[in-house]
Amino acid sequence: MRADKTSAGLSVLAACTADVRHWYMQNGLQLNPDKSEALIVRTAHQLRAATSTVSSVTVADVSLPISNEMKVLGVILDRHLTFENYVSAVARSCNYHIQAIRHIRHLLSTQLAQTLACSLILSMLNYCNTVLHGIARGNIQKLQRIQNSAARIVLQAPRRSHTKPLLRQLHWLPVHHRITY
Repeated sequence: MRADKTSAGLSVLAACTADVRHWYMQNGLQLNPDKSEALIVRTAHQLRAATSTVSSVTVADVSLPISNEMKVLGVILDRHLTFENYVSAVARSCNYHIQAIRHIRHLLSTQLAQTLACSLILSMLNYCNTVLHGIARGNIQKLQRIQNSAARIVLQAPRRSHTKPLLRQLHWLPVHHRITY
């Protein structure tokens, strides 16, 4: 919707979702407003204009407060689509698993360590990574440091070793190539 016609756009949204709710009720289905959130995604200029006038959105006859972020299928969306909170959450989770693998690495074969790293760490880096296309370079680097750390642990390389040959040996694409691919 246009920033200067926010109220008209929200009225159309309310009418459409009320019709959807009515159809649901006719067909024995029900929406759960307690589990619903609203998020307005706009440019910084549009957000300044919208937040001064809009404090809630009516969806299916229920008034929902505007959230700063929401989680959809495990991906944290924010108002500016920076994905910083999502990248931080992925980094936290991956670092936990990296530490767990590091503690037991001496008991594992290289193949088993690689399988664990792929299952626990790379799967998180790959999950919904297409939404990360075009994000800030700093966020990509944060994810790349995780992959580098996992490669060092799998191949039992020193902490300061260069990771490009390690990634090549493991046949792992760097994070920015994974996102593009």
